[in-house]
Amino acid sequence: MDNFAQRNFKRILKVVGLPNIRLYDLRHTCATLLLLAWMHAKVVSERLGHASIRETMDTYSHVLPSMQKQASDALEHLLFSDKSEDYQQVRELN
Repeated sequence: MDNFAQRNFKRILKVVGLPNIRLYDLRHTCATLLLLAWMHAKVVSERLGHASIRETMDTYSHVLPSMQKQASDALEHLLFSDKSEDYQQVRELN
């Protein structure tokens, strides 16, 4: 991976005018965005090549506070909404 990063990735960043970031930073961003988009942690774990879902969740636990808020909002909406709403409308809260 070091060879790729040194020879290709860094050169590509320079050509397209992006800041000098690590390839790992893209991996981390991808995982964080997938979790924030409510992608199942097992799928994210498999993409990252982690041995277990626990490794993924331990690494990306910083994402959980906002996900907890979204989960609470969805549950509150389901329990206390005056209107009968379908599943898609509830998902849009996320």
